[in-house]
Amino acid sequence: MRNLALALCAAAIVSGCVAPGAGTDDRPAPLPEAVVALADPAQDLASARLLPEDSCYWYDHVGPVETTTLPLLTRDGRPICTAKPG
Repeated sequence: MRNLALALCAAAIVSGCVAPGAGTDDRPAPLPEAVVALADPAQDLASARLLPEDSCYWYDHVGPVETTTLPLLTRDGRPICTAKPG
């Protein structure tokens, strides 16, 4: 549990260094390594991005009928978010 808390703190610190949507060609900026380490690899990490509205990471799930934006989750099903500024 302590490692998870440290990883979340690291993700919050590192995420401040990368502007959301700073990728090229409408692709999101690369995820911080701490977020990649926490995320369940079954998700599309290439489409994951930090949304300023809720300070959480989201990714695009491409289904057979539509593409849906879903919260990026840890291996145990918890959403990956950063501390809200202020």
